Amino acid sequence: MKKKTPPMRVCVGCGELRPKKELLRIVCSPEGEISLDRTGKAAGRGAYIEPKESCFEEAYKAKRLERSLKKSVSAEVYAALKDALLHE
Repeated sequence: MKKKTPPMRVCVGCGELRPKKELLRIVCSPEGEISLDRTGKAAGRGAYIEPKESCFEEAYKAKRLERSLKKSVSAEVYAALKDALLHE
């Protein structure tokens, strides 16, 4: 019997392929609210990021989070996400 490979996702910050369990999911709900999804199962469009400041800063500078979620992200939301992400 073959071993199952873990699900892999790309970090929006550094662009590296990582196992899904090592990344945090940021979700844009159907109502348009952007938040950190700790369960990984919330409804909506998601983007994955490593819990590192360098990855967050790179995603912020290049607007990769906005591109992945297909929605503009305000500075207040970025600040709240950074606080939640880095104080995990």
